[in-house]
Amino acid sequence: MIELTGFDKRFNPGSVNEVHALRELTLSVAEGEFVTIIGTNGSGKSTLLNAVAGEFAPDQGRIAIAGRDVTQDQEFARAGLVARVFQNPFLGTVPGMSIAENLHLAALRGLPARPRLGLGRARRQEYRARIQSLEMGLEGRMDNAIGSLSGGQRQALTLLMAVMNTPRVLLLDEHTAALDPKSAAQVLKLTSQFVAERGLTTLMVTHSMRQALELGSRTIMMHQGRVIEDIDQASKRRLTVEDLLDRFAELRRSEQLTDDLLEELRRAYV
Repeated sequence: MIELTGFDKRFNPGSVNEVHALRELTLSVAEGEFVTIIGTNGSGKSTLLNAVAGEFAPDQGRIAIAGRDVTQDQEFARAGLVARVFQNPFLGTVPGMSIAENLHLAALRGLPARPRLGLGRARRQEYRARIQSLEMGLEGRMDNAIGSLSGGQRQALTLLMAVMNTPRVLLLDEHTAALDPKSAAQVLKLTSQFVAERGLTTLMVTHSMRQALELGSRTIMMHQGRVIEDIDQASKRRLTVEDLLDRFAELRRSEQLTDDLLEELRRAYV
């Protein structure tokens, strides 16, 4: 489903601000796999999602999605294949438009540009049923501006909008990190439900090792633009949060990470 081969990317090459973000990365994700991604800050987690989304082309290497070479395709050209939910609940929606209007825009995402029917009664009934499935009591507020909602409500709707057309790939970039615990738990419940129901190929960056182990069929750990651990589902079941922290400790020994950084990781990822 997703194939990155020798994918290499430097930002600001040749300058004092040069960052070698991805280092000849090779990664294969099968159709329907749910992969969680962990790693230190600057390890390349979000850059990997950006690469799949099409925010930039590689300096070398290639990427294919669903058997199609999309290496040179820009983000808009992949809109029919890839959907994304960001950490910030206020990204991915139009705050001044109503809930129903935002869902209608999502329903049209990635479709060929041609005249289409507007937001009629049948569409509104369909969207109402979809909103009701979120279990947040928003089905009676379809005409409310989406910008008036709480962060958790808005993130749940953003997730719904991302999966409406059943994309081939779903990218989740720490999509619960900015939410309160109750809202985060509901959004994670919806995430698991949508991924399972639609068989979505999913990449999820998380700063919670507990989430990394409990969700998905596979976990990868990144460091300095490379995948350094690839943990399958059977192995995940045998691991604990402390086991993953021990792997960061191994990095400390091999890469001379400081005790302060290790403690920062321990606080951030549990």
